[in-house]
Formats: sequence, structure tokens, C-alpha cells
Amino acid sequence: MHSSSENQFFQSRVLGHPSSLFVLFFTEMWERFSFYGMRALLVLFLTSSIGDGGWDWTREQAMALFGSYVGLVYLSTMLGGYFADNVIGYRWAVVVGAGLMTLGHASMAAETPFFTYLGLILLVFGNGFFKPNMTSILSEIYKDHPEKKDGAYTIFYMGVNSGSFFGILLCGYLGEMVGWSLGFGLAGIFMFFGLLQFWFSQGIFGDIGLKPAKQKASVEKGENPFTPLHLGMIGLMVILGLLWIIFEPVKIISGGSIDIFNFNVGGISGNNFTILFALALFLILLLIRIPKYDVVTRDRMMAVTFFAFLAAFFWAIFEQAPGTLTIFARDYTNRVLDGNAGLIFKMANASLTVIPLSIITWVLFKLFGQTFKKYTLANLILSVSFVIVWCIALWMLKNQFSVDALEVPASWFSTLNSLFVISLAPLFTKLWDSRYSPPANFKYGLGMLLLAIGCACIAFGASSIEVGAKTASVSMIWLIFVYLFFTMGELCISPVGLSYVSKLVPPRMIGVMFGIWYLAVAIGMKAAAKYGESIDRVADEKGISFFFWMLASVAFGAAVLAVIARPVIRKLMHGVR
Repeated sequence: MHSSSENQFFQSRVLGHPSSLFVLFFTEMWERFSFYGMRALLVLFLTSSIGDGGWDWTREQAMALFGSYVGLVYLSTMLGGYFADNVIGYRWAVVVGAGLMTLGHASMAAETPFFTYLGLILLVFGNGFFKPNMTSILSEIYKDHPEKKDGAYTIFYMGVNSGSFFGILLCGYLGEMVGWSLGFGLAGIFMFFGLLQFWFSQGIFGDIGLKPAKQKASVEKGENPFTPLHLGMIGLMVILGLLWIIFEPVKIISGGSIDIFNFNVGGISGNNFTILFALALFLILLLIRIPKYDVVTRDRMMAVTFFAFLAAFFWAIFEQAPGTLTIFARDYTNRVLDGNAGLIFKMANASLTVIPLSIITWVLFKLFGQTFKKYTLANLILSVSFVIVWCIALWMLKNQFSVDALEVPASWFSTLNSLFVISLAPLFTKLWDSRYSPPANFKYGLGMLLLAIGCACIAFGASSIEVGAKTASVSMIWLIFVYLFFTMGELCISPVGLSYVSKLVPPRMIGVMFGIWYLAVAIGMKAAAKYGESIDRVADEKGISFFFWMLASVAFGAAVLAVIARPVIRKLMHGVR
């Protein structure tokens, strides 16, 4: 009998689901707490003055490093997934990933250049091992109960967003208001709690994830395996891409003194030629491989590739949030509230903190009722972690209520994305499940249009900022609008895109196409940084409002492309909706 049988998993239930789901829920919650908590602080730390404990980097330098970091995070998932599938299994991959991330956060708490760079490297590889394999364990638990998967993934997704919300809120507050090392250190502490909780309760998963799954032959009749030439092209593409994504920011940070791409090819700089050549190899490989499949598979792969292309543009703009938008919140937004405005914010922030934390604590007690006797140590560790979170949250609220003029942390605005996801996801899910659900291209077009509206909001709000201004006091309502429209755009594209990959691609090719999908995400993340690097130059020449109008134009153009391409893509999808 499979390890996810009714007897093993569905007798000890929490909210109608196996207790093992909630072990994953809390492990993922603490991982997202640490990831987003650190991410909310990184650009602020790098660009803060030395007097404020930062490194006094330019925005261009900070965004270059940040873009390479988030790009590598998504590329590393391919490495982590491979090792889990073929060498160590899902559970050891999660443990290795959590351990590396714990060490990464601890290194960053030292705040020295060596330990900061070391910490980022450890976080990249840690995320690569952790991120893809948590969902693999979840999928295995429900392998014999597919009818419960939608509910399970919804609960799991709530854990993801709860972790990101509290990570940004608490790590951001400590980092900005008390000290950077405390913010980075808190992220590491809760990653360590997540590791211990997972380790001491892993028996609840039975034999799931202990051994790598046996690989089945992926080459079927009529298909050709990868030749040495194809593998060589993949290897060269990967090497060139990694060299560019690592050393491109090194050149910017060093002011040009370190440049391994110091050459020109036909008037094109070595830096640009390298990445263009890698992308050309990728396109050539697709053109070689795709025609070798049957007509339906080939066409659907082309449709997935088109959606991945649009997704790269989406993430390039959406991921302005932890960099450019956070800088805008710090330098150009009026964050000091007093009188009635300050009181309203304090009450709202208290509600947004206490109510979700109370709900999650209630879920924690439900889990205790099913697992405390058998997994006492894991539950005690989980208890300690929640006591610490409650103490920090109440201490933060006490400090905020004790002052007349409250300064809202710049990182606080990033919490809005998680709040809006939790609030709006059920509405979008209901729409997608109804007979009014639009075709795939229209979903993408709507997502990009909402992204364009968000950019237009902040561009309009920033219209009063003078060209070249380094500070301003724009109303924070514009940032709230940005995150609202950005989140609605995310709900039209991110989960929908993953769903269409699974619908359009045969099971034997899921790994390859998810690799292409995450490659597109990584490209989008790096492109987001390239946009962000230009903010100072654009602001000095044409004003910061123009920068956001530029992003709005790109998003609107992608929306138009998505809609007008519908007849072609519909034909390529062969009936899949």
C-alpha cells in the first residue's frame, strides 16, 4: 500500500486534511518568513548611508546585486530538483536547503562584505534545494487523493503568504527601526525553527521523500534523445548565463575595475554579446528540439514558450516591488503620520497583525491536538517560535502606539502584496472556475493590463516630483494602489501560468517545460534589476514619474500582444482551455 494511504494519512485530520500537510504549512511559513524578511531589507541596507549602518551604495549597484541574487534563486531550483530526484530524495533536499539558508541568514547578520556575499550564496543554493521539494512532498501525500489537492494547495499557499507577510512586517521593522543585523538575524532564527520542526516531525510523512523516485524512460516512439551536440549547447548556454548573471553586477559594483567581458564583437559590448549569444543558443535549441515531437505536443510546447515569454515581462515589472518601489517608499513617500491619520494606521496595522496571527495560532493548536504526543519536541519548538513572534509583534505595536507622530517603515508596504493575495485569491479562483472564465490569452492580457494600471498610478502620483529630486513627500495612497493592481495582475498570471504548463505538457516532459518556465522567471527577475539600475539616470534626466510611465508602456504593450496573439495560441493549444 502506498505511503499516502487512507489509513496512514487521513485518520489524524486538521481542518479535514492530514496533519502532515500542516507540518509542511509551518515549515514553509518559516522559510517564507526568512526569505521575504531578508529580501525586504537587502536593497534598503545596501543603499542606506554609512551613518545609518548601511553600505552607502548607489541604487544602480544595489539593484545589480539584488537582481542577480533573485535570478540565481530561481535558476538554482533546477539543481535542487535534480539532486532530489536522482540523489538524496525530497526530505534530505529540504533539510539541506533549510540548513544552508539558516547559515546564510546568520552570515548576513554580520553585515561585513565577506559574510554578506557568503550569506547570499548560501541562500541561493538553500532556496534551490528547499523550494521545489516542499511541493513535491505535498504532491506525494495527495497522490492517492487528487480530489483533495486543490484544497491542500490553497492551505499551503496561505502558509506561504502568511510567512511572507510576517517576515516583511517584523524583520522589516527590526531592521529599519532598530538595527540591520537584528532584521537579518531574525530571518535566520525562524529558518532554524522551521528546520528543527521539520526534522523532528518528519516521521509523519511515512516513507515519502526518503529515496529518489525511480526514473522512467522519457523517450517514446517518434522522439529523439538529446544528442551530445544538444547537451553541449545546453552546457555552454548555462555557463555563459551564469558568468553574466554573476559578473555583470561585479562590474557595476566595482565601478568597472573588474570586467571579464571587456571586449567588443561587431560594436556590441562583451557584456551584451555574452547574454545575447546565450539566448540565441537557447532559441536555436528550441527550434531544433520542438519539431521532433508529434504535432500536438510540438504546438502545445510552443504555446507554453509564448506564455513563458510573457511571464518574463510580467516579473520584470512586478519585481520592482522589493527594489525600486521600496526605495520610492523610503525616499519619495510621506511616511510620517500624526493625528487621526496616525491613529487610523495604528489601529489598522494592529488588526492586520493580531487577527492573522491569532488565526494561525488557532491552526497551531489544532495541530497540537493531533500530533503533540507523538511529536512532542517538534511541537515544543513550534510553540517557542510562536511565542517569540507574538512577543515581537506586540512589542512593535506597543512602540507604535506610544508615539504621537508615527513613521511607517518603508518595508511595510511590501506586506500589502501578501494581504491582497489572501483577500483576493478566493475571488479570482471562483472566477476561473466559473463559466465566465476568460481564455488563457485574455487572462495574460488582463494581468499585464492591471500591471500597467499599477505603474500608471504611481507615475501619476509622482508627477509632482521635480526632475533630479532625491527626496519627496508623495502620499502613500499611490503605493497602496500599486500593490493592489500588481497583486491582481499576479493572480491572473502566476498561478494560471503554472496551471497551463501542467495542462499543455505531457507528464514525461513536465520537468523540461517547468525548467523553461523558471528560466523565464529568472530572466524576468534579472530584467527587473536592469530596469531598477536605470532609475537614477532616468530620474535625473526626465524625472522619476517618466520611469514608471516607461514600465506602464511595456506592460501595456505585452497586454496587447497577449490579446492579439489569441487566434494563433488557441490553435496551438488544441482545445485546452
